[in-house]
Amino acid sequence: MDIKLRPWQESAINKAINWLAVKKKDKRFLINAAPGAGKTICAAVLAKNLIDAGEIQRVIVIAPRREVVKQWKDEFKIVTNRAMLIETGGSEDLGLDMCSTWNSVENNLPLFQKVCSEFKTLVICDEHHHAAINAVWGNSAINSFNNAKYVVVLTGTPIRTDGKAPVWFSYSEDGSKLSHSQEGSYTLTYGEAVDLKYCRPVFFHRHEGKFTVVLKDGDDPIAISGKDGVNIDENKHKKNFVKAIQKSLDFYTLARSPQYKKDQKTPDLNSYQASMLEWGISKLDDTKDRLPNAGGLVIAPNIIVAEYMSELLEMLTNKKPILVHSKTKNTEEKIDAFRHSNKDWLVSVAMISEGVDIKRLRVLVYLPNAQTELSFRQAIGRIVRTMGPEDDSRGYVVMPTHSIFEEYARRVEGEMKAVDIEDASEIKTKICPICETECPKDALVCSNDLCNHEFAQKKKIKTCPNCNFQNPINADQCSKCGTKFGYDYELTLDNALRMGGIARQLDVNEEDVLLAEKYYKDIRKEFLASGDAKVIEALTLFPDESLLKIKSILDKVIKN
Repeated sequence: MDIKLRPWQESAINKAINWLAVKKKDKRFLINAAPGAGKTICAAVLAKNLIDAGEIQRVIVIAPRREVVKQWKDEFKIVTNRAMLIETGGSEDLGLDMCSTWNSVENNLPLFQKVCSEFKTLVICDEHHHAAINAVWGNSAINSFNNAKYVVVLTGTPIRTDGKAPVWFSYSEDGSKLSHSQEGSYTLTYGEAVDLKYCRPVFFHRHEGKFTVVLKDGDDPIAISGKDGVNIDENKHKKNFVKAIQKSLDFYTLARSPQYKKDQKTPDLNSYQASMLEWGISKLDDTKDRLPNAGGLVIAPNIIVAEYMSELLEMLTNKKPILVHSKTKNTEEKIDAFRHSNKDWLVSVAMISEGVDIKRLRVLVYLPNAQTELSFRQAIGRIVRTMGPEDDSRGYVVMPTHSIFEEYARRVEGEMKAVDIEDASEIKTKICPICETECPKDALVCSNDLCNHEFAQKKKIKTCPNCNFQNPINADQCSKCGTKFGYDYELTLDNALRMGGIARQLDVNEEDVLLAEKYYKDIRKEFLASGDAKVIEALTLFPDESLLKIKSILDKVIKN
C-alpha cells in the first residue's frame, strides 16, 4: 500500500536509514515526536524500507498495553502487508514478525533472544521511556534485544518524572535533559506539530474549586480551594490541627471524592465532579456542531470514581457512556467499538492513555490518580490527533484548579502560539450532520431547503440547589437567589483522617496517618526504585497512609 507520509516522517526515516544502515554509526535510533504526530506510521514505513533493502528479516514491536499492541498489529499489516503475531508468552513460532507488551517480554526472554540471534531483527520500542536503567523493563530490553541488528525507540515524553534515564540513550546526570546525539535522533515538539497542523491546539479550562468542610466535632468551617489550598486557622482548630488533617482535606483529594445525595447511592448533580462534566458536555456539544462524531474522554483516579462519573454522565446526558477499567470484560472490544461509533463519552481509569489512538476524541475531563507531567502529557495526547489538513478543530481539557496541573498546562501552552491557546468560542457556524451544509450556529433548522434537518436543542443550564432556578452552565452563583455554587462536605475528624482510604475501601486509622507523615516518602521511593510494574501499579492504588499498613502486614507475616 502506498502511504502518503508527512514531511517530518520522511525526514525522520531518511535520517534513521542514514544513521543505521549507511553510516552504521550505531544500531539504535531515537524518534522523539509529539503524541499524535504519527510515530507509529513513521516506524512502520521505516521497517518496510529496511525489509525491502534486505537489511532486516524480522520485526519485533514492544508497546506498554495490549490495546496499543493490537493497533500496531493492524497498522503494521496495512503498511508492510506482513502479518504480526501477538506474543503473550509460550510461543516458539519464529516464522512471523511479533508484537508484545513489555510485561510479556519479561515473561518470555528466551524467545526474543532466539529471534534476535537467528535473524536480522529490527526492534521497535514504543513508549520507550518505560524502560529505565536498572528497572525491570529496562533490564528486559537489554537482555532480550542485545543481539538485535537495529533498535528504533519511539516516545513523545522522553524525560521520566523520577529522574531515571531509559536504557540505550544519553541523558544529563539528573535525567532531566536528553543529551543523545542529534545525528542519531529526530525530534518534533508539540509546538512544531501544532504549527504544521499535525496536531491540534489544546485549550485548558482550569475548573475553579471551592469546598467548605465542616468537622462535626464543632469546629468552624474550613475553606479549601484549588488555588489557596487548605485554609486552617491554628487557633480555631488547634484541637484537631495535625498535618494529617491538612493532607486529608487537600483540594485534590476532595475533588476526587464522589459526592452522593442523602441516600448515599444517587450521585449528586450539584457536586464538583458534575460541574466538571457539565463544562465538558457543553464543549463537546459545541464541537459536535462542526464535527458530528466528536467524542469525549473521562480519566478517573480509580474504579469507584470511574463508575461514579459514568453514572453522572448518564444522568446529565440521558445517554450511557462506555466504561472501561481493569475489571470490565471485553475491554479491547469496547474501546474499538467506541473508536468506530458515534458514542459521546468514554470513561476510563488508566487504559486510554499511552499510545491509544482514537482520532475523534476532542474533550478530556481530567481527574487522574497520577500527578506526574509524563502522565499529564500522555493524557493530552489522546485529544490532539487531527483528522487531516482540513481539520481546524481544537482539543479541550477541563481539569481541577490545582497548582501541579496548572504548572504542566502553562508549559504546554508555552509551546504553542498565543492564538492557539485561546478558546475558539467565536465560531459562528455549525455543520448539518445530514447534508453537511454550513449553517448559522443558532439555527434550529438546516439552511438547505432540500434537507430541513432539525438541530437538537442543547441543555446549557445549571439548576440552583436552593431555588431550582435554571442558570447558564458557567454560572458561579444563582442569578435569582444569589446562592453560590460551591461544594459542601460535612465530616467527622476520623473520616477526615481516613478519607483517602475510604475512597479505596481501605481501613486506615489515625496512627497510620501520623506515621505515614514520617515514612511514606521513603517507602514510595523504594517502591518506584524496584522497577516492578505490578508493585508500582499497586502503589498507585493506595493512599500514602496505607503504606504503613502494608509494611505492618508484611512484618507480621515474616515474623510468623
